[in-house]
Amino acid sequence: MADIKLTTKDQMFEGLNLSLPPNNEIILDDKGLPSVMVKIPKFSMSDVGLSGGTHPAFIVDGEEKPYIYISKYQNIVVNDRAYSLPYKQPRNYVTFDQARAYCENKGKGWHLMTNAEWAAIALWCKKHECMPYGNNNYEYGDYYHTYDKGAPMPYRYYFDPEDPEQGYDDLPLTATGSGPKSWFHNNDFSGIADLNGNVYEWVGGLRLNAGEIQIIPNNDAAMAVDQSAESTLWKAIAQNGSLVAPGTAGALKYGSGSIVLGNYFKDMTAAGGVTIPNLLKALALFPADAAETYRDDYFYASSSGERLCQRGGYYYDSEYAGVFYANLNYSRSSSYAYLGFRSAFVEL
Repeated sequence: MADIKLTTKDQMFEGLNLSLPPNNEIILDDKGLPSVMVKIPKFSMSDVGLSGGTHPAFIVDGEEKPYIYISKYQNIVVNDRAYSLPYKQPRNYVTFDQARAYCENKGKGWHLMTNAEWAAIALWCKKHECMPYGNNNYEYGDYYHTYDKGAPMPYRYYFDPEDPEQGYDDLPLTATGSGPKSWFHNNDFSGIADLNGNVYEWVGGLRLNAGEIQIIPNNDAAMAVDQSAESTLWKAIAQNGSLVAPGTAGALKYGSGSIVLGNYFKDMTAAGGVTIPNLLKALALFPADAAETYRDDYFYASSSGERLCQRGGYYYDSEYAGVFYANLNYSRSSSYAYLGFRSAFVEL
């Protein structure tokens, strides 16, 4: 594992020493402050078991990018900016729009990790048989490997913040990147940490509107574009994989006759006569096959109003947590002790 030396919280960046693997980079924001990022080279759909060209995570504004950079760690926030640093308590109690702002405040190319990027990593993990474990079993450990633990960093949640005597829960967060190799996306300390459990993670570029699946095309959500509820950039997905205006007849929906949900991602099926395009599989919104390597990752989608996406699961999701976990049941204003995020970067 990388040699890590940290200073006190008041000196978050001073004296920070990191000896990094070749695929890890320190990227500075426009204030000159560092984040530890994992460099992911461009790959095609065929590289992760699907047909088609370049995976959409590597296409931004019509241009193919040779790399995307993903925060190695769930993010903290310093002076309204997101940072990826080891052995920290991940930021929680953050809304979707706050998470986006913390990332975009860092300068050009910085953004909230998008669903396209998350899906690319998840599909890569499945293809390479290294689906990560994590802090999902309420005791700083993993449901499947109870002997694996992360470093405790309990978060005290008061039932009534105005009256501490009403009691509290110590919520079992783990320090970012403190778990074993199996908690990293490539099952090696050079990988992305904590994609399974600890805190849910907001992802951008994806929403449901009355159950209809809507996306920002390709990875254009990486450009700090408008992702508001009223944005005209949201597109629905037709059965042939083309992007159409929201509300177009026949656009794909969850729980409304076109896609039938079970408890698990792997249980999802198409309704009779419905064709599922490769795009939905590339975005980890429908299983690419029936392989058991999806485990029991949970997938939930609401058909009520606008709903944004949270990935990965959290410390109490046990076997339901994982890289194919998605919860599309939260409004953009949701903010909880078990909800965080991570930033990503592309060169623009």
